[in-house]
Amino acid sequence: ATVFLEFWKRRRAVLTYDWDLIDWEDEEEELRPQFEAKYSQVERVNPITGKPEPFQPFPDKLSRLMVSVSGIFFMISLVLTAVFAVVVYRLVAMEQFASFKWYFIKKYWQFATSGTGVCINFMIIMSLNVVYEKVAYLLTDLEHPRTESEWENSFALKMFLFQFVNLNSSIFYIAFFLGRFAGRPGKYNKLFNRWRLEECHPSGCLIDLCLQMGVIMVLKQMWNNFMELGYPLLQNWWSRRKMRRRGQSMETKISLPQWEKDWNLQPMNLHGLMDEYLEMVLQFGFTTIFVAAFPLAPLLALLNNIIEIRLDAYKFVTQWRRPMPARATDIGIWYGILEGIGVLAVITNAFVIAITSDYIPRFVYAYKYGPCTDQGYRQEKCLKGYVNSSLSVFDLSELGMGYSGYCRYRDYRAPPWSSTPYEFTLQFWHVLAARLAFIIVFEHLVFGIKSFIAYLIPDIPKDLCDRMRREKYLVQEMMYEAELEHLQRERKKNGKQYHHEWP
Repeated sequence: ATVFLEFWKRRRAVLTYDWDLIDWEDEEEELRPQFEAKYSQVERVNPITGKPEPFQPFPDKLSRLMVSVSGIFFMISLVLTAVFAVVVYRLVAMEQFASFKWYFIKKYWQFATSGTGVCINFMIIMSLNVVYEKVAYLLTDLEHPRTESEWENSFALKMFLFQFVNLNSSIFYIAFFLGRFAGRPGKYNKLFNRWRLEECHPSGCLIDLCLQMGVIMVLKQMWNNFMELGYPLLQNWWSRRKMRRRGQSMETKISLPQWEKDWNLQPMNLHGLMDEYLEMVLQFGFTTIFVAAFPLAPLLALLNNIIEIRLDAYKFVTQWRRPMPARATDIGIWYGILEGIGVLAVITNAFVIAITSDYIPRFVYAYKYGPCTDQGYRQEKCLKGYVNSSLSVFDLSELGMGYSGYCRYRDYRAPPWSSTPYEFTLQFWHVLAARLAFIIVFEHLVFGIKSFIAYLIPDIPKDLCDRMRREKYLVQEMMYEAELEHLQRERKKNGKQYHHEWP
């Protein structure tokens, strides 16, 4: 992620130079008509241009910003409520599938619960996305940004926050909360004192996490590709059908000028490339934030992008009207969002490796409790007995239902015959300490590598830097020659002696 962003900086510098936008400032951008109409009565002198212009007072700006932030938090809480509803569904479905009459469903009740939960969650995600766009538009207009670029940056940030939380909240729940508070046999925690909290699959929580990410990523990419290409195709087909109904023959249509044919195509989104940027940024998050849990994500993203490049080319050329061009020195707030995702990816993957996966428990067992204790980790035989060590014992007679014997469950708790039955063992605290230590070491190490890579890769290519310095030197020379020529003309006019040197 860091290498990608650093090389994008270099590419951005080249594009900015080629399009002669090196010295282009935001002050040159026109004010939004809505901003001018709202604050035309309040003016101040622009410190850059020295001209009076409409001005938004700070108290007004702060109050509008607070309302906007409150709206953002309300929508995020709505997402979390939807996730909680899916969690409740999984608890209810888990109980129903476990007692299902069909043997296949009864046997694989955990996969059935996860699969139906993912599909319902995906439908909720796509439904809320429609609401988010309208809410983000209203909140951004409420702020009354000064320029169009400020409006786009504010709108983009809201859309990203809404969709990121909407898309990843259920994934974060499965990765870090699923099965953590389920309790133990004989003392299970229950929601509303009715439904037992869900536990991970016996093979670990990574299976549920991979299923969640795989289904959401594949279905979302398929839906996005349909909406980008299939929907305009259907719209254009319907437009042509209406034209034929009005009595226009195909011969008349062919004789239309090209500009009129282009006008009959679908208009581009009001927000320009906002949806294209948002899709790529969310995909970038998918391929980096949980890559330790779903290593297939980068490959799926690569295949999707190869297809989407051609779909976008076809869409822009044949299905959409030509977009209106606008000046920009960079991709705006999207670069900051990408950098934030890169930082979040380091933290998230550290927690996934330490908490969600079995890497740390295996590591602690091999070095502290396994057959290779104090001998160093040499081969797989050092993990002999790991499964037995990771299982605790429960006395079935404590249930009071006439059962006898013992059962095993995944946890590090003392056996029922110990002096402190069902309390956490020393191995649990060793594993917890190792997990926290791993998170700290991993984060500092990877952040150090990120900073070192960013330092090694210059933001501007050397040849471009030399060209820019050369141009700056030539401009200074031209200004020097022009000033010298002006002074020489003044001296001649005043009858002074002529010199070929600076006065």
